[in-house]
Formats: sequence, structure tokens, C-alpha cells
Amino acid sequence: MTTVTNEIEIASSFPADKVFKVFKDFENIAPKVNPAVFKSVETLEGNGGVGTIKLFTFGDAVPFTHAKYKVDAFDESNFSYSYTFFEGDNLMGILDSITQHVKITPSGEGSIYKQTIIYNCKGDEKPSEESLKAEKEVYEQTYKAIEAYAAANPELY
Repeated sequence: MTTVTNEIEIASSFPADKVFKVFKDFENIAPKVNPAVFKSVETLEGNGGVGTIKLFTFGDAVPFTHAKYKVDAFDESNFSYSYTFFEGDNLMGILDSITQHVKITPSGEGSIYKQTIIYNCKGDEKPSEESLKAEKEVYEQTYKAIEAYAAANPELY
């Protein structure tokens, strides 16, 4: 089995605890700030912690319709979490799964948001460089939109 890794790193003026708090509310914020990508995010099982299963329904700006993921790890004290997409057309017929690790690290007055995406391929076929670049751009745009939403709604976070 082949793996491909994609890294995203974004500096933020927000402290790590605030960034983590905002991202804990991803399922409510993402469809508001980027509806072209995220039509909805729905909890199917669980309470948000390890073992929770969520369903993404994607918008018209991406070539996928849906995906299910399971929360693998959630560590609020270290501002980190991991989850794995295990079902959906976002696996493109060539992937067993997509595992994502998110870590928010304090940095001066702000923080660094780092996301590592690991594509677990079924065989030797890999996602194209074009699709990896497009996905990275979507994650970066969504992060910035969520950060702007938090800045505009400080009473919520």
C-alpha cells in the first residue's frame, strides 16, 4: 500500500486555545463560511470525542458529494485531534482512507495551525498533484474563512 502526504501550515494571530475552540465548532461554522465546499456536516454517532462518526455533504465547488469520517484522537489540552475518512466518493475509488492530523501550537501572541493529510492508497495509484494542490487550497481558504468568522463573532469564542 502506498501513502501520499500533504501538509498545511498557517500562522494565526489568534492564540492556540481560541483556534482550537473555534475548530471544535467546525460542523456549524464551515457550511456558513464556505457553503460552496461544505453543504453540511452532521454527527451520525457519538458526542464529538473519539469514536464519533460524522457525515460531510459537499457543495458544488468540489467534485465529491459526501464522505464519512471517524474521530481517532482528541486532545484538548494539547490542541490536537485526528480523524479518518473511511467512506465516500472523496476516496476517489483509489484510496482506502484519508487520515488527518491537526495540531495547533502556541507561537508568540498567536499560533500555528498545522494539518497533515495522509492518503492511504489501495494500490500504486495516487491522487494527482493537481487534486492535492486543489485540496490544500480548499483547506487554506476554509481555515482563513473560519478565522475571519471567529474575529467577527468574538462573543462566541
